[in-house]
Amino acid sequence: MAIITINKQAKGDYEILDKFEAGIKLTGAEAKSCKLGSVNLKGSYAILNARGIPYLLSCHISPYKHAAKDGYDPTRSRLLLLKKKEISTLIGKLKEKQYTLIPLAIHNSHGLIKVELGLGRGKKQYEKRAAIKKRDIEREIGRRLRR
Repeated sequence: MAIITINKQAKGDYEILDKFEAGIKLTGAEAKSCKLGSVNLKGSYAILNARGIPYLLSCHISPYKHAAKDGYDPTRSRLLLLKKKEISTLIGKLKEKQYTLIPLAIHNSHGLIKVELGLGRGKKQYEKRAAIKKRDIEREIGRRLRR
């Protein structure tokens, strides 16, 4: 499993409660572009439409340089491939509370492009500050112990 890209902003902005692995429906040129690593997950999120079909929105996949395609939209919505049981679990949890489905990483698994989704709750500003403070304290303790 080779990691293609990681959404670093998601772990800072959200408290991740559960993780799911989903396939993603791409065109051939998009798959090649993904394998080269020209993907950006910043600001992207996943939704379930009215019929319960999951989509990935605002994920920027740059056009493949050797495939000339006019009218290509790099941030189009892409279908996510999940099992029915996982979709029904997500429907229940997303309606239950104010949770969001966030892509955490994209990786290559046996030649297939997979998306790691996280079911998360948005952090408040004071929670973000507390997490940064805790991380700085742990880093300082580690430095002193190494001396």
